[in-house]
Amino acid sequence: MKKILYALILMCTHLSAQNIWTPEDIWKLKLISDPQISPDGNSILFAIKTFDLGANKGQNDLYSISSEGGKIISLTQSPVSEMNARWRPDGKKIGFLAYTDAGAQLFEMNPDGTGTTKISNEPGGMDGFEYAPSGDKILFYKSVQVQLKNAALFQDLPKATGQIYDGLLYRHWTDWHDGTFQHVFIQEYQNSELKGAALDIMPGEPFDAPLKPMGGIEQMSWRPDGKALVYTCKKKTGTQDAISTNSDIYLYDTENRKTTNLSEPNPGYDTEARFSPDGKKIAWQSMERDGYEADKNRLFVKDLSTGKVTDATHNADITIESLVWSSNGSKIYFLVQDKGTIQVYQWDSKAKPSDAIQVMSKGDYNFTSLVLGTFKKTDFLLGTRQSMNRPNDIIKLDLKSKKEWILTDINGGFLSKFKPCRVEKKFIPASDGKTILTWVMYPPDFDPAKKYPAVMVCQGGPQSMVGQSFSLRWNFQTMASQGYIMILPNRRGLPGFGKDWNEQISGQWGGQAMQDLLSVSDFMAKEPGVDAGKMAAAGASFGGYSVYWLAGNHNKRFKAFIAHCGVFNLESMYGATEETWFTHWDMKGAYWQEPKPESYTRFSPHLFVKNWDTPMLVIHNDKDFRVPLTEGLQAFTAAQLRNVKSRFLYFPDEGHWVLKPQNSVLWNRVFFDWLNDNLR
Repeated sequence: MKKILYALILMCTHLSAQNIWTPEDIWKLKLISDPQISPDGNSILFAIKTFDLGANKGQNDLYSISSEGGKIISLTQSPVSEMNARWRPDGKKIGFLAYTDAGAQLFEMNPDGTGTTKISNEPGGMDGFEYAPSGDKILFYKSVQVQLKNAALFQDLPKATGQIYDGLLYRHWTDWHDGTFQHVFIQEYQNSELKGAALDIMPGEPFDAPLKPMGGIEQMSWRPDGKALVYTCKKKTGTQDAISTNSDIYLYDTENRKTTNLSEPNPGYDTEARFSPDGKKIAWQSMERDGYEADKNRLFVKDLSTGKVTDATHNADITIESLVWSSNGSKIYFLVQDKGTIQVYQWDSKAKPSDAIQVMSKGDYNFTSLVLGTFKKTDFLLGTRQSMNRPNDIIKLDLKSKKEWILTDINGGFLSKFKPCRVEKKFIPASDGKTILTWVMYPPDFDPAKKYPAVMVCQGGPQSMVGQSFSLRWNFQTMASQGYIMILPNRRGLPGFGKDWNEQISGQWGGQAMQDLLSVSDFMAKEPGVDAGKMAAAGASFGGYSVYWLAGNHNKRFKAFIAHCGVFNLESMYGATEETWFTHWDMKGAYWQEPKPESYTRFSPHLFVKNWDTPMLVIHNDKDFRVPLTEGLQAFTAAQLRNVKSRFLYFPDEGHWVLKPQNSVLWNRVFFDWLNDNLR
């Protein structure tokens, strides 16, 4: 009866309001990605992804717009997705990948979208490609079979499905290892034709380039003369691969076919290298420590003639991503997570060290990509930018005035149908005297004189900043639109607030980070409009860990919990996750070590199950190998045997995230049903 009454209230509210967000509405949005500037600086090429909820899939199409803004021109409207679009160096053609029965192949078209021609017939297809700046070659990457089953064991058992492994990383993210690896290839190109056979520059190597599972074409780049390229690779395999983050930058000379490691002395991640415009230097992102995925990402610049390496961000307490050179090679632009936002920064090689790092943008938003354009010998930056209330649009940034222009507004008409959810930045005192930057999103037409249920979202990562991001998975605007105050704290252990803040979580999962969450919940319980008796905590991954920990330590603060793919038992997590370096670093060792790290004896949520007394929704996915399914199963079993009101939502075809449109809608329906049932 309670659910029926709530549904009627929600229906009446929906009818009288200006289209309050629903889970289905998220999939009506258009998502911009991958802007590319034409060689003459006049035109911008980009992709727009749309979704068909009924078909349960999305599709990319290609578009262009003047670099001054104006009308958006549709370039492709085929039944298949087009992706990885690039301007040919002469600007006369656009190359892109499109799916065929033989995998994704390279196509070309004129800049106005006419004259589409299929260029490649690569067996198995391509996963990403780039033109050489010289225009006479392309590079691409794809999966190749390197390791085979033991023929002697399987030759008379054609229907046997067993897999044999002699080392770790036998499964990764969502896939079991099948003996294939991503390799970089180069091929001669002339006048829209590929010449000869493609050359695998990593023949027989049991290594991935780009790095799995997230790496892409951004991890490889041509030298301006087209006679060399660089790529990111971690040349380790099996158990050594599972316990190390030591990737390197490799230079491949196309003339002598020689490969050189440019970053060998550094033991941590080295990724995403870019040549300077004159080809004499190379810049890349570098982490200092092996096994630590959230280390400071430094800007390294190497002089290829002298071998000298400069740490350009040595004096700055920042971590970088997405670097691009200026056209004259004197500056490098990059993105920085900055106090709950992501901003554009600049390094000026000619400035004195104290002035070399400058902030180029400022606002409550996240830049999500960055490319350089040059028009009439003047550089400008192009990026995609988003906020919690708005998905990506293309932004042009003037480097002298630092003025920003929004060039696209593809969702403006659709977004105007909805009542906005106000976002406020609060600075909340922590238990140790520090300050916790917390975003708060309010329901439409929020009235501080009324009382609203509230949901505190516990961030995952564990080192993943709560910024101004727009997510299709955890969409805060949709959540707030249902009448909830959304509380989004940047607790201890998140980037964007300096190295010390970021590192106060490794080995201390149940320490100050959890105290920060309790401090935020206590502070917000006293804020106008918040119903202190109707608060929930929800989170995914490390956020799910946080929920499980809070369930045993919250002392009646919360009335409901939701944990998505959360870590429940730190000992079982250590032995079942795939990238072992992650748990080894963050737990400060294995559970069999002597003395036993305190992570296992003090901070594991399963130690506090005896205190569980609050309704809990557990969500977990079968293909999640980062936080394996058994973590969710253990938590749900514990709740049931403790007679705690609980529900289990299981997806057999999803990994760490829920990506399929209809699964996402179901996820949201169950999410809101649980909140409504326990907070309304």
